Amino acid sequence: MNQIPRIALIAHDGKKPEMVSFVLQQRSLFEKAALYATGTTGSYIEKAGIKVEKMLSGPKGGDAQIASMVATGQLDLVFFFRDPLAKHPHEPDVQMLMRLCDVHNVPLATNPAGARLMLVGVEELKS
Repeated sequence: MNQIPRIALIAHDGKKPEMVSFVLQQRSLFEKAALYATGTTGSYIEKAGIKVEKMLSGPKGGDAQIASMVATGQLDLVFFFRDPLAKHPHEPDVQMLMRLCDVHNVPLATNPAGARLMLVGVEELKS
């Protein structure tokens, strides 16, 4: 992993507040990382005072842009807080992103508990 972790942040609409809360709880780590997010999720994170590079919104291709970054080795971690109980018209893009994380061995957390454990691992790698 790079000295500065490169992290993608994505959240379905019902999970965006949870993502912002998670980022704020781990603010010191996220402020030292290079953050990338889909457009709407990134806007929420920016409003909370955290710098993030925004892609397109998920339904407009943001998930695919992040997937491309995974495929080309530009990301170290992906946090995608998914809402498994809602329908999403861009589900094929979501599945492609998850598949590419597996293909390219990029850690993917789909909920805050998994993301917390991944951050513990990042801190251990640094020390």
